[in-house]
Amino acid sequence: MNVVAAKKQTEPVDEAQNRLLDAGALKALAHPLRVRIFDILSQYGPQTASSLAEQLGESSGATSYHLRALAKHDLIREVDGRGTARERWWERPKGSVTISTPEAVRTPSGLAASQIVVTETYRQRHDQLMRFLAQSWSSDDALEEAAELSTANARLTREQFEDVRDRIAAIITEAVRTHRDQEGDDVRPYLIRLDMFPIDGPRVREGS
Repeated sequence: MNVVAAKKQTEPVDEAQNRLLDAGALKALAHPLRVRIFDILSQYGPQTASSLAEQLGESSGATSYHLRALAKHDLIREVDGRGTARERWWERPKGSVTISTPEAVRTPSGLAASQIVVTETYRQRHDQLMRFLAQSWSSDDALEEAAELSTANARLTREQFEDVRDRIAAIITEAVRTHRDQEGDDVRPYLIRLDMFPIDGPRVREGS
């Protein structure tokens, strides 16, 4: 999820396929389990209520209920031509989703819904990173893992920040769009994060 000014997206913005969530859709998503379901469909592709239940440690009845709630607001949809009346397959439509907009947070309920979705999404991202690190440290193939974790500190003006953000986001958007439907034995889902935010700290004056 990227945070760009007042916008929060599940992917870098592709204006051709970007959906701005209205208040109804945002409130429908504002449930920890629904955020997790939405995330799994985004990262791993189509799932059934049963497969989601197994991954989430929930009953298939619970996941089926939440799937229907998400589908009611077109956050997800049934996969055409796949599944049966007893076992439906669900997917998330392609494209980026803007979770929080100035319009969505104008009301207390809209702001609360945005906070739930964003907080739960970042919590899941953190948990995924911690699991990856734990698995890497305990694996004999840790050094062979294709991954990149890095941080940097920069001193930027607002304009410079926006320039850097936009250039990095453009690279990510191109990669997502180009390889979105790629399949193969050597293809794996990757989580790409872009976190850029101002940090508070002591200001050292010249000559002090």
